[in-house]
Amino acid sequence: MKLSDLRPTPGSHKTDKRVGRGHGSGRGKTSGRGQKGQKARTGTGKIKRSFSGGQTRLFKRSQFLRGVGNKRAPFRDNYTIINVVDLELFDAESQITPEALVSAGMITPAEGRGLIKILGDGELDHKLTVHAHKFSASAKAKIEAAGGAVEIIPVKTYEKTKRSKTAKDPYAKAAAPTAGNQDSGDD
Repeated sequence: MKLSDLRPTPGSHKTDKRVGRGHGSGRGKTSGRGQKGQKARTGTGKIKRSFSGGQTRLFKRSQFLRGVGNKRAPFRDNYTIINVVDLELFDAESQITPEALVSAGMITPAEGRGLIKILGDGELDHKLTVHAHKFSASAKAKIEAAGGAVEIIPVKTYEKTKRSKTAKDPYAKAAAPTAGNQDSGDD
């Protein structure tokens, strides 16, 4: 192989489009841009995707959502719901954890890694120890009435970074001394 044999890969090199070279070329006069209008001008031919022809843009018309709220799907806490009546399938004195619920086929493995809430629909007649992230008041009462125990799995929470309103403001002016604190000046 010699240096003179080197060629670009077929199809990788295209010849430039020559515009404005006479009407016989097919791209003369207006150079393929048509006549008049914003796209026929130089420099202003590029229009942003969000441009709506002068009408207020869609993202400007939509509501303004500030911050990270629980309503928004990526930050919402989704609980898998289990009722007390569903716990009847387990034997007495057993420990019910998310892993036990997955192995019993009541929830999927992905739901087992998430948050679980126990609701009080149905009745329970034998003793169980239930581990979950949340319990309704009726579910807790029914489990404990049957002689069982409720264990809350702690959920990792993050400390708020916003300064509370009760915290002392470092930029607030010092309070002026009251009349009772000043010396009378009688000597």
